[in-house]
Amino acid sequence: MFQAMLHGFLLALGLILPLGAQNVFVFNQGANHKSLKKVIPVILTAGLCDTLLILLAVLGVSLLLNQYPSLQLAIYIIGLLFLLYMAWSLWTEKPGDATDQPSMSARKQIGFALSVSLLNPHAIMDTIGVIGTSASVYMGEEKLAFTCATIAVSWVWFIGLAVIGKQLGRLDASGKYIVILNKVSSLIILAVAGIVIKNMWTLI
Repeated sequence: MFQAMLHGFLLALGLILPLGAQNVFVFNQGANHKSLKKVIPVILTAGLCDTLLILLAVLGVSLLLNQYPSLQLAIYIIGLLFLLYMAWSLWTEKPGDATDQPSMSARKQIGFALSVSLLNPHAIMDTIGVIGTSASVYMGEEKLAFTCATIAVSWVWFIGLAVIGKQLGRLDASGKYIVILNKVSSLIILAVAGIVIKNMWTLI
């Protein structure tokens, strides 16, 4: 059981460490809000979305996606539109004012976190494909340990990103560096969108 848990921990860490759209968004929101409690919506949403994707992966949804390339293409197209919109939004977003009013409301945080988590085709294919394949070698308690370890990594990672982002935001009283961060985040998300377009091309 320990081996399965360690496998899940290392695999999840390897998948979540790269600077993808989801990580950028969680970190960005932490930096844009002076209070950590105002970032709770994005942490909860990102954590729950990852939990859902991991559970789907363990239950074997990757087999369904592999059988229907047209379904993969539909996910890519929808996800690409959301990524482009998110990149534009972050490029034009301004930091909160001196009264600590959030630049993005809780509802908008949840909406964006949902889109960048569940409609990010690059993340979906990685999570469902890689974790699903790895989980298939385990049964019973070992599969449960593997699943719990991967889910735990996601939650701890998102909380940590938000906390680190908040510390950066606290050091940047003028908001100048947050504006730069927003623009860098936008460019990273555009790079992710480029990968999505490349993957779409291979399916057409």
